[in-house]
Amino acid sequence: MPKHLLFVALAGHGHVNPTLPLVQELVRRGHRVDYATSAEHSEAVISAGARWVELDHPMDAMGAPPREFGPGEIAVFLRHMFAAMRSVYPVLREHCVTESPDVICYDAMNWLARVLAEELGLPAVRCIPNLASNEVYSLFASFMDGHGDENPLAAALADDCAEFSAEHGVELDPANLLDVTEKLNLVFIPREFQPAGDTFDERFHFIGPSLGSREHDEPWSPADPDAPVLFISLGTVFNDRPEFYRTCIEAFGEGPYQVAMSVGGLDLAELGDIPPTIDVRPHFPQPAVLRNAAAFVSHAGMNSTMESLYYGVGLITVPQMPEQAANAGRVQELGLGEQLDAATVTAESLRAAVARVASDSAVRANLDRMRKVIRESGGAVRGVDVIEEYLR
Repeated sequence: MPKHLLFVALAGHGHVNPTLPLVQELVRRGHRVDYATSAEHSEAVISAGARWVELDHPMDAMGAPPREFGPGEIAVFLRHMFAAMRSVYPVLREHCVTESPDVICYDAMNWLARVLAEELGLPAVRCIPNLASNEVYSLFASFMDGHGDENPLAAALADDCAEFSAEHGVELDPANLLDVTEKLNLVFIPREFQPAGDTFDERFHFIGPSLGSREHDEPWSPADPDAPVLFISLGTVFNDRPEFYRTCIEAFGEGPYQVAMSVGGLDLAELGDIPPTIDVRPHFPQPAVLRNAAAFVSHAGMNSTMESLYYGVGLITVPQMPEQAANAGRVQELGLGEQLDAATVTAESLRAAVARVASDSAVRANLDRMRKVIRESGGAVRGVDVIEEYLR
């Protein structure tokens, strides 16, 4: 019997994009899907076959992403994110009361959807686009280093949670706001990439990445079919790094690679002279570029990491924040690339790392093995199978 599913992911390409192949597969099987998100992602969710539910939050409430990542900076950013979610909670609740979805599928960072599912007695599916956490491995443990038993994030959000609980009559514990295990948790990485992967129980399904229609939506081909392609991108959030892009130009301006470098909304004048071997744009169709790439210089966001491994492309990671550093460490640990320090990277070290990753036979063998694991993890088809079984 067809079901009515509500997806919730307030913001972030790295949080929305992994869910879209699930939406496409659910719609293909005859289910109705609503998708609550910000206007930035409306076109993508509609193209996937969902009905867009607008969550109109003030973007300035989210705040600019921090350039430093101590517990204090992270706590301030989370308070901004809390405020944005709090502002859309009434809209989301009204939609659920009016439209009566059978299940809420929510991005793990979007605590408001979990609370709403509990309040209304709806089954919930937690979608995890990053490394998962349990009692053995915790992605958030690094945020608490040096603070003993005190959780600085919980302390920062305690008053906000208390106010929200009083206003809406629901329980909201700041200590585990972002990390509550559901009966069904879909993780968009293969189990083999997850630290302590064999310790996660039957509630966790590691379905790996899926690209869905994004794999062929936007065409791209290298100008020179005979020259190796190097892709450079710091993603869509922590990408205001003109000094890093200038280092890349210094490293690769004279070849041998033809470089596709994504710089977001950066003013190109900040980069100086750009050689003809380097194509600089605000955005590239990442799957199409990776399909042709010999190596990928990346921030190690999980979406980018998984898409690179999906195509068997070695990674040179330059993480910009703690979660990315965890991904980068795992890439290096598994022999799928190398990690560089954003604070100390030079043109010479970058050029040498790319050369090693692109030519190392052991890296190549590890990439081929991981690519096979990813393709066998099941992706969106397995994810929808699991959701349908859960709802039965």
